[in-house]
Amino acid sequence: MYFLDIHDTDFDARFDAILSRGEETGREVEQTVRGIIDDVRQRGDAAVLELTRRFDRLEASALAELEVGEAEIEAAFSRVAAEDVGALKLACERVARFHEKQKQQTWLSTEEPDVMLGQKVTPLARVGIYVPGGKASYPSSVIMNAVPARVAGVGEIVMVAPTPGGEINPHVLVAARLAGVDRIFRIGGAQAVAALAYGTETIPKMDKITGPGNIYVATAKKLVFGQVGIDMIAGPSEILVISDGSGNPAHIAADLLSQAEHDELASSILITTDRPFAERVAAEVERQLAELSREAIARASWDKYGAIIVAATLDEAISFSNRIAPEHLELAVADPFAILSRITNAGAIFMGHWTPEAAGDYLAGPNHTLPTGGTARFFSPLSVDDFVKKSSIVCFSEAGLKRLGGDIVRIAGLEGLEAHGRSVSLRLEKDEAK
Repeated sequence: MYFLDIHDTDFDARFDAILSRGEETGREVEQTVRGIIDDVRQRGDAAVLELTRRFDRLEASALAELEVGEAEIEAAFSRVAAEDVGALKLACERVARFHEKQKQQTWLSTEEPDVMLGQKVTPLARVGIYVPGGKASYPSSVIMNAVPARVAGVGEIVMVAPTPGGEINPHVLVAARLAGVDRIFRIGGAQAVAALAYGTETIPKMDKITGPGNIYVATAKKLVFGQVGIDMIAGPSEILVISDGSGNPAHIAADLLSQAEHDELASSILITTDRPFAERVAAEVERQLAELSREAIARASWDKYGAIIVAATLDEAISFSNRIAPEHLELAVADPFAILSRITNAGAIFMGHWTPEAAGDYLAGPNHTLPTGGTARFFSPLSVDDFVKKSSIVCFSEAGLKRLGGDIVRIAGLEGLEAHGRSVSLRLEKDEAK
């Protein structure tokens, strides 16, 4: 863990180690992923089966055998406690309610009497969602990707999830059913991304792929972009807490560790104007680390990519935050609304001492699929907009074209595009009927 003063002469150099984490894909990873994608494109089901056997130790004679059936989903409900089903159902309802407010409708404008303009909003036909497996089970990832797609009106939602050894977490299956997933396949890694992007004999080709994954999944999404839409290239998770020294150090420490336990590359940062408070938080992190079941992962993250930074003023802390553009930003200050307008770059903003980041991870309502690695400067959280496409509508009457046609022809001439201009000018000729 770095304990830094924002005015240290070597501050930027020392902090670069945190900012640059996870940036290097590595030629080896990209080369491996390209090979996997090419193999799936050429051999379809056979390639996916072979790669699943190699990486997930899962044997099947046909890809259809790796699709989760109705009986298995029903069995999952019987294995999950009623309270857990209730919590997942509540999360689906709250996430759906929030995302319903994002929906846009097709609209037409008749502000001009001779020209009608508008926008047609159309849901995507088919979307693939990737749900991580391995180190942890993430029913929340299912909800955050599938529910907005369902709210948007997507025709079919296909889910893929790596299942080393073949077993899939029953909570993930319950979440998938509650969130409206149509089909589920026990495949993961770059081969699953390639199958969704290009289609195989069993898995249909998707219009878009969303959801987080490891470096191989992220690289695969990057390489298939253009063939298929993607949400974003997600990097390691991160949290930045701005503190004015108010609140409980134990709460801040718990919030920092809530990200550190994700994986060894996660980053947890506190920036505060109160050095004694910072020291109490550091001590509390050490105390709580020893109590975590995922202590090894959280400690590796905290030791290498954790930081506590002391700033002279809240203005300095805010400027630093805007520069970093964190995925998760907690405003752990006495009056968070007083500084909200000055926050310009953040994936999600958690206001005050009673809004831990974990509330947003699970059931507050907003999406927890957020831009990482500083990309909150230009990316937004996953939303209904990610699952629709928009078409412009243009309708000129004869009078409208006559009114505006001369300027259209003139601009076409400026660009030297004669045929463009002629497509308008021919319609404007008085003796066209002759």
